[in-house]
Amino acid sequence: MDTDTITAISTPLGEGAIAIVRLSGPDAISIADHLFEGKKLEKQTSHTMHYGKIIDPETEEAAEEVMVSLMRGPKTFTREDIVEINCHGGLVSVNRVLEIVLSQGARLAEPGEFTKRAFLNGRIDLSQAEAVMDLIRAKTDRAMNVALKQMDGRLSKLIQSLRQQLLETLAHVEVNIDYPEYDDVEEMSHQMMEEKTKEVLQEVQKLLQTSQQGKILREGLATAIIGRPNVGKSSLMNALVHENKAIVTEVPGTTRDVIEEYVNVRGVPLRLVDTAGIRETEDIVERIGVEKSRQVLTEADLILLVLNYGDELTAEDEKLFEAVEDLDVVVIVNKTDLPEKLDMERVRELARDHSLITTSLIKEEGIDELEQAIADVFFEGELDAGDMTYVSNVRHIQLLKQAKRSLEEALNGMEMGMPIDVVQIDVTRTWEILGEIVGDTVHESLIDQLFSQFCLGK
Repeated sequence: MDTDTITAISTPLGEGAIAIVRLSGPDAISIADHLFEGKKLEKQTSHTMHYGKIIDPETEEAAEEVMVSLMRGPKTFTREDIVEINCHGGLVSVNRVLEIVLSQGARLAEPGEFTKRAFLNGRIDLSQAEAVMDLIRAKTDRAMNVALKQMDGRLSKLIQSLRQQLLETLAHVEVNIDYPEYDDVEEMSHQMMEEKTKEVLQEVQKLLQTSQQGKILREGLATAIIGRPNVGKSSLMNALVHENKAIVTEVPGTTRDVIEEYVNVRGVPLRLVDTAGIRETEDIVERIGVEKSRQVLTEADLILLVLNYGDELTAEDEKLFEAVEDLDVVVIVNKTDLPEKLDMERVRELARDHSLITTSLIKEEGIDELEQAIADVFFEGELDAGDMTYVSNVRHIQLLKQAKRSLEEALNGMEMGMPIDVVQIDVTRTWEILGEIVGDTVHESLIDQLFSQFCLGK
């Protein structure tokens, strides 16, 4: 564990009212005190703010007018002394303060190093540390609420409880094996092991049941808008984004490339992709766009298939239905303000179990029903982040799947009458796997890799 003092800019680069340069480590207060013209920081109480100026030691002139926050460890995020220098939010001003701090012996922090120190110093566990980044990247209120619950330790407490159950069972069985004074010891050990293994397996399965929704909340749904040219795909994207992101004209083939935008639909984060109209074309540029559209189709989690109410159903439309047959699809019949030419009976037959929504985007009709249909595809009823523990992190999901397999192997071994000490191997492995979620049994290389994904000042 490093014991040097680190520093970084903790606010986004660019112009703003305030920017913050953060220091953490044993010399954080003394470095700031040497540069600060105002109250003597080393004599001030913790968790206080002080007005003054940062002095450049080389010129002995005032470099910035600042407010300095002083926080003494261990009651800080990193459990070390922390100083936050609040300066004016311009590129020149904040970089000048950072350069001065670096000149006094602080080291530039690596990405995520403040949060890494919080983890290594026992302030948070690994799942809580990962929730910090989930909170920063949250694109909807629902995603933010799930991240906040994980930061509070909801997942950590549940995982630690499961590990404790396994540990107590293993210890009890070990004692019985070492001191077999009674004839029924082996039977009792098998019974207890089977009971606890089933209990833990049930909890792991519950967590995995929430993983699809949790992963969607964390990462968003890759959503492709597809259809023939001039059915209203770009208008649909503009309606969902609530601004004109895509060019809309009466000319077929206007959209020639893939356009992406994040949008919040009823708490579901969508990575919305407006594709070029899929059709046979001699135009080289449009053909490239069509090929990109086909590629997006294979990578999407959700398909919004748009049809034109004012056009007859074509062979190309039917091919699109075939291409998305096994995917999650919402079928949208647009331009209902036009005279009906579309064979709606055939459309309902093709749509089968998929949601079918009619819209007139030019009149802003059917948008609410469409948004609800999108939410219903993945969320049945209301998502209750208050009562349930959601697993949203891919790493956690994979580890829980491994834990599930180990528990099932242990139960299979007991059913086959394997010796208890052999069964213990799978149960012990489960205990170790669950420990990787909270960081108790994780390798240092994985820790470095995880925190390298954080932003620099976090």
